[in-house]
Amino acid sequence: MFPERLKALRKEAKLTQKQMAEALNIKQPTYAQWENGRTKPKGETLERFANFFNVSTDYLLGKTDIKNSSELTETDIEEILNNDVISYDGKPMTEHDREILTQVIKDYFDGKLKDYD
Repeated sequence: MFPERLKALRKEAKLTQKQMAEALNIKQPTYAQWENGRTKPKGETLERFANFFNVSTDYLLGKTDIKNSSELTETDIEEILNNDVISYDGKPMTEHDREILTQVIKDYFDGKLKDYD
């Protein structure tokens, strides 16, 4: 998933592999290997890609389809919390638990977005 996402983000930015490598101060053949899936970058480099493209590392790695937290909508939060798999200490969340957690998540992301203003 990482190679596909890396390539798609580069193309969205209308950059060549060479331009991308230069922007991040890495060798073009190394970049090409990452984009072709032959090797994977280390954590620090992954963070650099995430910062460059303004996406999360989870998005780059294919763990989520949400590019960054500012894309997380109220509907996304509700879908996550309505997942029956979520539990605490093996016990499913109550409706009251879901309401509290929903508010905590909204407050958290509202605060994060204000940090970027």
